[in-house]
Amino acid sequence: MIDVLVAGAGYVGLTTAVAIKQAAPHLAVGIVDAAPEGVWEKDGRASAVAAAAVRMLEQLQVWPQIRDEAQPITEMIVTDSRAADAVRPVFLTFGGEAQPGEAFAHMMPNVALNGALRQRAADLGITIRQGIAVSGIAEAIGHVDVRLSDGSSLAARLLVACDGVKSAIRDMAGIRTLHWDYGQSGIVATVGHERPHEGRAEEHFLPSGPFAILPLKGNRSSLVWTEPTREAERLVAADDMVFELELEQRFGHKLGALTVEGPRRAFPLGLTLARDFVRPRIALAGDAAHGIHPIAGQGLNLGFKDAAALAETVVDAERRGLDIGALDVLEGYQRWRRFDTLQMGVTTDVLNRLFSNDNSVLRMARSFGLSLVDRAPALKDFFIGQAAGLTKGPSPRLLRGEAI
Repeated sequence: MIDVLVAGAGYVGLTTAVAIKQAAPHLAVGIVDAAPEGVWEKDGRASAVAAAAVRMLEQLQVWPQIRDEAQPITEMIVTDSRAADAVRPVFLTFGGEAQPGEAFAHMMPNVALNGALRQRAADLGITIRQGIAVSGIAEAIGHVDVRLSDGSSLAARLLVACDGVKSAIRDMAGIRTLHWDYGQSGIVATVGHERPHEGRAEEHFLPSGPFAILPLKGNRSSLVWTEPTREAERLVAADDMVFELELEQRFGHKLGALTVEGPRRAFPLGLTLARDFVRPRIALAGDAAHGIHPIAGQGLNLGFKDAAALAETVVDAERRGLDIGALDVLEGYQRWRRFDTLQMGVTTDVLNRLFSNDNSVLRMARSFGLSLVDRAPALKDFFIGQAAGLTKGPSPRLLRGEAI
């Protein structure tokens, strides 16, 4: 019998396992992951980690291992224009501090973040079984029987599904989803440039979708470039010269000559919201519970909030002598996270529909709205707090930088 079995060794799965084990060392926590050994080491992407998540990573003793590879975002600017426009007026600017001396977000390589979480898991005695998926589940008295793809099985008091937006465990548990496809794909690439970015992030709202430039260490930036899926596929398949010419038209020349570093990939974009986050002895977290548009850069941070809330729910229940897999315990986690997730899903959906078009009336309304926010300090502070994950109201202790 294992106390907690986490399916999925991405950031959310690793963070959930580490947070539970660190706070309750006597609990037996294990991880299975369907990806083959070493796949995570080939991930050339980067992620934006909000200030609240950084506080959590500090509390989990992970941040010191990745601090030197994390690039603080010191400024954020927003434009609304067309790709061919020679000048893109800046309608909105944000300073980069959530609190004095604390950047509202950092950019970091996925490999560094995943590697540090894996090392912390190993330090805590958490075993990761790589290349093994959950192939079946069956509820039993006091536990769930979990069948694995290697033919073995485990009994777990709680199964945490962190197996992605197409979660097999979610389907096995009979949890339905709300889903629609945007007909868009996000092109992800790393770009080198001649001049320094000074920690500035940019989001250009173009008719085809948002084009985000996010600073990395050195003279490098990470791109999240949204296009209609057919156009994205064409760009990814194009030769380097064609791709870089298209990139320059959107990126501009303010940072000098550009070079694409490493592979470029395109990922289909859609909205997926699980109708329930829990079943008896099963909890969904991360993309298994919600997949949203990257327009606000909050997908990973929503997952980190899930990890912090679920870990706190489980540990508090264990300390009170409750059954950590009981439905009434897990419903506390669901109540904590479902409204916030729905709110962010609706917000990103509305933003994408509002900005991913070339309607002249909507363009005027957008420009007016962005300029209004730029001249209202209270509104700007609110949006910075949202981006930093430091919202008012009850939040998990880890996201406040406190131990569970």
